[in-house]
Amino acid sequence: MSQSTSTLRRNGFTFKQFFVAHDRCAMKVGTDGILLGAWAPVAGVTRILDIGTGSGLLALMLAQRTDESVTIDAVELDSEAATQAQENIAHSPWPQRITVHTEDVRQWVPRQTTRFDLIISNPPYYEQGVECATPQREQARYTTTLDHEALLTTAADCITEEGFFCVVLPEQTGNIFTQQALSMGWHLRLRTDVAETESRLPHRVLLAFSPRTGECFSDRLVIRGPDQLYSEGYTALTQAFYLFM
Repeated sequence: MSQSTSTLRRNGFTFKQFFVAHDRCAMKVGTDGILLGAWAPVAGVTRILDIGTGSGLLALMLAQRTDESVTIDAVELDSEAATQAQENIAHSPWPQRITVHTEDVRQWVPRQTTRFDLIISNPPYYEQGVECATPQREQARYTTTLDHEALLTTAADCITEEGFFCVVLPEQTGNIFTQQALSMGWHLRLRTDVAETESRLPHRVLLAFSPRTGECFSDRLVIRGPDQLYSEGYTALTQAFYLFM
């Protein structure tokens, strides 16, 4: 991301309709989250769950994309990040629609009496390895706290029959995640491979799974054109959010 597409402050990002402070969050606002928040299918949704909300970025993007009757629950294990998400949401146009829960989603989900028709997560994807600078960053980056099987199981326990569960992952990790999801009874319905430029291999993948079987739609998104400016596809997807796009 550059100064030309959003206003960067050291402690956060200014988007067209909201500001996201992230100085107390292990994982900062980045292209992965912005892609997922802009890409996830929202047609017809009434109740959304954001697993591991961090700064609240995804919850805020989905609030902007949906009407005022849609409610969003944002669950975050790290108390510092959850507090910052609450502050970001309180200063946004949608404080009444988003509720932050400071809890392990595996304990929170079993108490819910209704299901979600959209579940979204920018999940940890590193196996345990090189130590991170802080326990909070390790929790956000590594799968030790919430591994992918637990994430898929948790989502399956609270999704509607026609709902979508959407994630963004590195391309190779996404392929493994997909195989794991299929083996657990999920169906892949949408896949977008993301490459930095036309000549590069995809480095990220956006995935949407559903309990219900159906055709899978796949495509490819290139972030930058030959001139290094954002491509038409990336601009069309994200221009509702970037301040100067």
